Formats: sequence, C-alpha cells, structure tokens
Amino acid sequence: MTTPDVTVTVIGYNDAARLPRAVASLRAQTHENIEIVISDDHSTDDTPEVARRLAAEDSRVRYLRLPENSGGCSAPRNRAIDIARAPYLMFLDSDDELPPRAVELLLAAHREREVDFTMGAVRRVRVDSGRRSTWMPHLVRERRTLEGIAADPRLLFEHLSTSKMYARSFLDRHQLRFPEGIHYEDQLFSAQAYGLARAFTIIPDPVYVWYIEPYAAESSASISNQRHKISNVADRVHVQRLIDDFLVESGQAGLREDKDFKFLKHDFRMYAGDLPYRDDAWLAEFAEIMNPYLDTLAEGAYARLPRPERVVLELLRTGRPDGVRLAARGLGHPVAPREVTAGADGTPYWGRSVPATERGRRELDLSDLELETRPFSTACFRHEITGLRPGPGPALTLTVRTYDPGLRLPVGPQRAALLLSPGRRRLTVPFRLDPVRPGVFEGRVQLDLTRARLPLQGFEGVRHPQLRLQQQGLAHSGLLLAPLLFPALTARVESGATAHRITVEPEGRNPGRLQVRWQPVGITARMLRPVVRAVDRPRLRDALRLVTSALK
Repeated sequence: MTTPDVTVTVIGYNDAARLPRAVASLRAQTHENIEIVISDDHSTDDTPEVARRLAAEDSRVRYLRLPENSGGCSAPRNRAIDIARAPYLMFLDSDDELPPRAVELLLAAHREREVDFTMGAVRRVRVDSGRRSTWMPHLVRERRTLEGIAADPRLLFEHLSTSKMYARSFLDRHQLRFPEGIHYEDQLFSAQAYGLARAFTIIPDPVYVWYIEPYAAESSASISNQRHKISNVADRVHVQRLIDDFLVESGQAGLREDKDFKFLKHDFRMYAGDLPYRDDAWLAEFAEIMNPYLDTLAEGAYARLPRPERVVLELLRTGRPDGVRLAARGLGHPVAPREVTAGADGTPYWGRSVPATERGRRELDLSDLELETRPFSTACFRHEITGLRPGPGPALTLTVRTYDPGLRLPVGPQRAALLLSPGRRRLTVPFRLDPVRPGVFEGRVQLDLTRARLPLQGFEGVRHPQLRLQQQGLAHSGLLLAPLLFPALTARVESGATAHRITVEPEGRNPGRLQVRWQPVGITARMLRPVVRAVDRPRLRDALRLVTSALK
C-alpha cells in the first residue's frame, strides 16, 4: 500500500447521521493521498454500519472501534494515532467538515519549512441561523512562522487541536498525546503543543468548518454547551491547573499572566453570561470551585479585562450572589449599574457602599466607564422591564425603569421611545419616563404588535426592542432588559395579505433582552415567501418594491 502523506482522524460517538458528511469532506480533498481513520468511541447507534459502508466505498478509509465508551475525545484520537501510517496527522470531529483545500494548504506549509505543526483559520457556522464567522480572526490574519509561543502568547486563545496539522515525529518525540479521562482535553494538548514546538506556521486560509449548535438539547449538547453542569466547571478548572503545572515544569512560567488572562477572558467569560439565571445553590457551588483558582491568578491578568467583567469577578470572590446576577446582565453591552457610590475623593464605586478592602476598591472602581462624561450617544444607562401585562390581543403593556447613575438626564420627565424593526421598517412607540428619585425614571408603554409594518412576503426572525432617549437634539439607543423568566406570549396577527404567529418571550441568555419572534403562517408561509425567494434577484428587487407599494 502507498504510504499516505496525511492521516486524518474522524472521531465520533452516536453520530451516524452526520458522519457521512464529515468523511465526504475528506474524500473531496484536493490532496488525495490521505488516510482517513474513523475512530468510533463504541457507538450504540448505526455508526458501525455507516462506517463500514464508508470504508467499503473508499480504500483510504479505515474503521476503528473502541472496545468500550471512553466518554471523551481523547481516547478515540489516541487510538487512531497509534495506527496512523502517515508522517502528518490531523483531527476532525464527526459533526464538522474540512474545506476542500485544507490538507493541501497545511501540508504545503510543512513542506515549505520544517516546523512542528501548521495551523489555519476556522470557519464557524451557526446551525440555527447559518451565520458564518471566523474563530479568532486577528490571530490568523497573516501568514507567519513563529519560533515558539512566546513570540505571540495571544495564540493561547486558539486552543483547538482540529485547526492544525501535526508532524508525527513532533508528537512522538515529546510523547504528546491527548489526556484521557478529562474534558477540555484540547486546551491542555494545545498548550503543550505550543509550549514544546520549536517552530510552527500559521496560514490565513480556512482549514476547518466548525458547526455551532448553541441551543442543542442538553442530552446532545457539546461539552462547551453543558455549562449548566457543576461538573463542567470542575473539569474546566482542573485542566487549567494542569496547564499551569506544565508551564512551570517546562520552564515557561513567564507565560502565566497571558494564560491567566485567556482563562478570565474566554473560559470564565463563557459562564459569566449565564450567572443571572443560576440559583443561590448553584452559585455557591460555582464559587466554591472557581474562587480558590481565581485567587491564584496574576493581578496583571485582571487589569487587562474590561471593567464590567472585573466587577462580576470581584462580586463572586466576595460572596455576593445577588450582585453577581445584577452585574452580569448585559455583559459586552454598555449597560450601567443600578447604583454607584462616591468615595471621599469622588471615585465612583459599584453598588451602595464604598468597598472595605484595597482589592475591592481597585476592582469596583468605575472611573474608566466615564459615567458622567461620555458623549450622550454612547452614555451608560440601564433599562429594565419591571412589569409586563399582556393584552388586549397581540399587545402588551410594559413598565420600564431607567437607571442613570451618571446623572446625565435632566431633572423632570424624559422623552423616550420604544424601537422595533421587523423587516426594513421601524416601529416607533413614544412614551414618557417620569422621575422616581435622582437617577431613576419609570414609565409605561403599550407595544401593539399589529402596528409593526411587515414586508409583503412577511418576516421570519427575531428582534429585540430598544429604548431611545433624546436630549438637546441628541439620541441614545440602548437595550431593554426583560424579566429573566416569564411565560411566552403567542398570538396570530393578520395584516393585509400577510399572517404571522408572533411570540414574545425572554431571550433566555445573556444579556436577557425582551425578544419578539415572527413566524409566517398560512398563505404567507406557503406561497408569498417561496415566490419572493424565487424572484429575489438583483434585477428584480426594484420591480418587487414597486409591486409592494402598489398593493398597499
């Protein structure tokens, strides 16, 4: 048999439906001299039959079945490494794909210069929306060869083993294998690969297609989407400790601050947006696992974080679960705290009192948010729905409270409006916010969804209302935080020739906005939308707009 240039291992467990797509992406590679190893973690579905059929169809495909389920990704990959025949190795998950030129491009980079591994860009595809993006694009923007991770420690953020092609000699020389019996094995394996590699090459071309299912059922969700499990938190922290040990043992303790920053900005941040939805018991267990590790991290890593994230961390470390939930709402968006307290020197601090400790004053100092001085259009306010009453029909009355801790709004009633844009036309509902006390305003607004002007072909999608404030000819639009839990409200709405089922619900994830979902029904779904899709070509769009206008 001809020795293959590259062995690509496809690991899977009970994924018979998607395995053929993954293998097809390998059979379609422009570099054909490859070996494909299907490593089955003792599936109980039709995976064995599917894998054997794929092996019968292509002599490059080999099927390996583990004698028992390992419960992770490491063992299937390691068993495949043991039998791989090629001098270069790659890894693919059964629910993902490789772009057609992935093997060709990564192998060419190896042959251009002797390096321990090559890596490229990862294209992420949202299964629910089809939205495409690039994973960590700033790290793979240009072609370059680095002599060790110290040349760019930011690469610790790119911890995927699947975006890389490894020289078999490199893995064997360091006896580098995936750690078995733990989750988040990629993070440890990649940290070790980065730390041990004498040189590696980055190319900007896409070499992996990663399908993301953020709302998959808990039973089938990926490890990263099982953050509701306390065991998931323990696994992630355990791996971080193993990475820390490796950095010390390999003489690279100088990378610790960069690695700690990566943990805070990526790993902890993945849990932070979910914290408002957790009860006291869960938060207590979370803190019990997380806080001892947070205490070991470099101060410089905290200093590199955005202020709102530092606030959440400090509140968690000081055992303030209610504050954690409050501060974690709207992370990543310009959402203000409800209250700010000024110290004797005028320093603004998060919450109702000046922190008692030096660390607390350092972490809860909000000076860099510029609450009092930012331009009005980018100012920090907090808009919360404190009451929600349905009816009549597809309408609801909202009680909205606005917090203005920077005292940017003048004393007295404020002009406000609710903005909602299904399709291309915006619905604007003006209302008034009355003062409750300094820095706090409240008002009521009725949102009648029958007034939303939809395109002729209807609208399918989700929108989140915004709240607009006006002052001296300037406007500010901010997100509207909903109650975390309330029963979804559903109604059928007919407007002209279009009909929709509209659902009003909590967003269910960070930041937790009010969410309105439109779903075309009846003739709108069966006829109008398919017809518009069929004719939606650049030359026909103007004609469609004319027809739509004539039918109004």
